[in-house]
Amino acid sequence: MSELKLMKGNEALAEAAIRAGVDAYFGYPITPQSEVIEYLMYEQPEKRTGMVVLQAESEIAAINMVYGAASTGKRVLTSSSSPGISLKLEGISYIAGAELPAVIVNVVRGGPGLGTIQPSQADYFQSVKGGGHGDYKLYVLAPASVQEMADFVEDAFDIAFKYRAPVLILSDGLIGQMMEKVTLKPQKERMSNQELIEKYGSWAVTGKTNRQRNIITSLDLQSEKMEARVHRLMAKYAQMEKEDLRFEKIACDDAEYLIVAYGSSARIAQKTVELAREKGIKVGLLRPITLFPFPKKQLFELADQVKGILSVELNAGQMIEDVQIATQFKVPVEHFGRTGGIIHTPEEILEALEQKFIK
Repeated sequence: MSELKLMKGNEALAEAAIRAGVDAYFGYPITPQSEVIEYLMYEQPEKRTGMVVLQAESEIAAINMVYGAASTGKRVLTSSSSPGISLKLEGISYIAGAELPAVIVNVVRGGPGLGTIQPSQADYFQSVKGGGHGDYKLYVLAPASVQEMADFVEDAFDIAFKYRAPVLILSDGLIGQMMEKVTLKPQKERMSNQELIEKYGSWAVTGKTNRQRNIITSLDLQSEKMEARVHRLMAKYAQMEKEDLRFEKIACDDAEYLIVAYGSSARIAQKTVELAREKGIKVGLLRPITLFPFPKKQLFELADQVKGILSVELNAGQMIEDVQIATQFKVPVEHFGRTGGIIHTPEEILEALEQKFIK
């Protein structure tokens, strides 16, 4: 049965992974996401469900363990924070190229370099533009609450297996560390090896069976075969845009100005909408829940309605480029953000909107 608890975002994600029937977690501690692996180690899910939890010797080792385990059709999870994700990018590119399902969690902190351990959204480019080498994308979910940190685990695995592709949950240090009430779903049973063979045996490496061998690789030395693989990936991403786009509109019906924000920034900007309307300024909020696919059509339509759009991010300006492209520059688009781990306030966002568009 479902259970209501008070938990940190990182802890809620870890508990949700156990309850979602995840087979294995491979990771390495790094602030501000270390509670994920700490919680899993403390809970000892191998005794509850048989789930494997292993601290690898490095982030590079962890992502390659994910690659190996995912090739067997298992539900495999890893998590890290910004510099750690950078180290995983080569492996993520391999997983995408090999067309394997896996879930990666990034609890973003400030950078570049080692930066700070405070919250940031400066990994947007890395997340939605591929990050690693080659033509690939990640399906990217951006939670805005502890509840979504938990809910998006199972959602991410559903998408990963639907498309046989890696999925990224893009959080940040604010949501990972904050505590809220969260409703946890009932425990799901892990799939047995026989069930796995029956369901995924057409592509997974499942041991000796009476069929042709499955070979997992991202390598195609024949140019024509490699091009066909890339075209197959592009077709998956186009299908994601048609079938699995997620977004939320708040007070957009009569909005004269629009804020676009995701994750913790969207949560803060929701209060800005309330403050603005108290002053008689009709502001709406479009919250992308998936950063890829991005709500391009919805933004394009809203651009005909509003006088200006403010892209609010905890960075120096990254998502704003996608907002400008989506709106095709039909309306002025400005950026407001804080960096270095400083979190903007609703009042600061409203002040920025007034200065940039209303004056």
